[in-house]
This record gives sequence, C-alpha cells and structure tokens, in this order.
Amino acid sequence: MNCQEVRILIDGYVDGELDPIRNQEVEQHFRTCPVCLTVYNSHRALRTALRTGSLYRTAPPALRNRVQSSFKPASTWKSLMGSPQWRWAAAAASLALVSVLTWRVALLPPTQTADDRLIQEVTASHVRSLMVSHLVDIQSSDRHMVKPWFTGKLDFAPSVADLIEQGFPLVGGRLDYVNGRAVAGLVYKRREHVINVFLWPSAAAVETRPLAHQGYHLVCWTQSGMTYWAISDLNSRELQEFVQLLQNQTPR
Repeated sequence: MNCQEVRILIDGYVDGELDPIRNQEVEQHFRTCPVCLTVYNSHRALRTALRTGSLYRTAPPALRNRVQSSFKPASTWKSLMGSPQWRWAAAAASLALVSVLTWRVALLPPTQTADDRLIQEVTASHVRSLMVSHLVDIQSSDRHMVKPWFTGKLDFAPSVADLIEQGFPLVGGRLDYVNGRAVAGLVYKRREHVINVFLWPSAAAVETRPLAHQGYHLVCWTQSGMTYWAISDLNSRELQEFVQLLQNQTPR
C-alpha cells in the first residue's frame, strides 16, 4: 500500500474498524514508512486525550456563585408551581413532549436486518477494492492459476469459472473479509466494468435474488453448499447474464 491509501484507512485502523487483511497491510506499511507511522501516533494520541479527563475544567468559584445567584429562591418556585397557570403550562408542555417523541420515533429507520448488513458489507468490500488499488492478490486470466492460489489461505476450495469466450474475462482473485469470515473474491470484467464475486461455504439455501444498493447491482444465490454474491456497476441485465453463465459452469 502507498501513503495515500494508508492515510484513507488510518482512522479506521485507529478505531479498530478494519478487517484483519487491511490491518496487516497497514501495519506492514508502518514498518517501512516513518512519516505515516508519525501520523498514526498523532491520531492515537488525540484519541487517548479525548478519552481522558485532562480536557475537562472545573468552573471557578466566582462563576459558580453567579450562576447560583441567578436562580429564583425555592419559595418563589413553589408558589409558581402551585398556581393554575403553572399547572396548565405543565400539562401543555407534557402533551407537546409526547407529540415530539411520537414524531421522532415515527421518523426512525426500521431496524437493520442481517440481509441489510450483508448488502452493506459486500458493497463496502467492492468499493474498497476499487479505491485502494487492491483489486486482486493474484492477477491471472487462467482459472488453473487462480484456484490453486487460494489453497492454504481458506478453509474451502472456491470454484473458478472461465468466461472469457462469453465476454466476461477473469482478472484474478483475492482474499477478502465478509460476513465475519475470510472469503474468496473473484474478479471479472465486462468492458470497463469490474465484477466482484464473493463466495464462502453456507448451509442455508437462497434463491437467486437481484438487488440494488448505492447505485450498484447485486445478485446473491447459493449453489453446491456455497453462498455467492456478485456486485458491479454493470447494468442489471448483463450482470444477471453473467450470473447465469457462472451458475452453469459451477459444479452442482
């Protein structure tokens, strides 16, 4: 990784938000780049300072006395609270508070489901692979080179299809982290459009399902005990064509 890529990820590294693979890449860069290491140390020092009490200050006695003297005597407050005007005002305020809280609750988004989180993770991994120039760990259009590369790096053997004759050439593969585990990432292209395919073992059966999120098209399905997610900015029709070709070449 270069310095620009690390600077983008450094806040996530400090907050522990990166996946293990990105953590390892950032730490490896720190070992060879004292400038980025200094930036990291500054971020960590700021984070530590914000979590300590050193930034808090006690109000001086003169300020405390002025604030206390501005309060009305307790007897005055008691007489006000006992008046009919106060009781009507309190009731109106209570009704207004209930109305505001009801409106705020109605505007809250629905609880995020596991599918929603997975869609966000897949989309984030796709975007990250394009942003930090980490599209592939092994660059090859030969599936007989890409598939063996995963041996020993994953606890399963991903199926790799060759679709160059159908207009979807294989670019390569990489390790990624989705759904709380290491997964295989296969990369294909359609003209200038990148297609990421993430796959990992799964016992649950899911029918082929096209989706859309943040301007990207996604298709998920299960086949031969594996979960597949394909994502691209390619139009939905061509992405589903790609998925059908991939399903036909994947052992069932």
